[in-house]
Amino acid sequence: MIIGVGTDLCDIRRIEKTLARFEKRFLQRVYTENEITKAERRANRANSYALCYAAKEATAKALGTGFRDGVFWRDLGVDNLPSGQPIMKLTGGALTRLNKLIPEGMKAKIDISLTDEYPMAHAIVIISAEPKS
Repeated sequence: MIIGVGTDLCDIRRIEKTLARFEKRFLQRVYTENEITKAERRANRANSYALCYAAKEATAKALGTGFRDGVFWRDLGVDNLPSGQPIMKLTGGALTRLNKLIPEGMKAKIDISLTDEYPMAHAIVIISAEPKS
């Protein structure tokens, strides 16, 4: 059962400009420590930040709230499975919102797909509910 779908397109050049102007404040406001650590290891760190930004926007849309009603940027964290597959980890207000959306006896599943081709980064998120096993 699909609960929500969100998509976002982010201009990597916009992230580059924001990093140049407000780097520390921007990173602390938007990204988790894990996201910052991963992005800083990459040659094109702005691409990595843009992908995470798009994923967070898409997830907030799929939750049906955007960034309000207790959902904050750092409540949404992009990570990867050992296989490399991207995943979204929710905490705080985002997790509270997700739990309200999932019917009793079901568990949440968040599918995320990320891609970038300079100068754009794109994310799509599908939140679904599956029976608990």
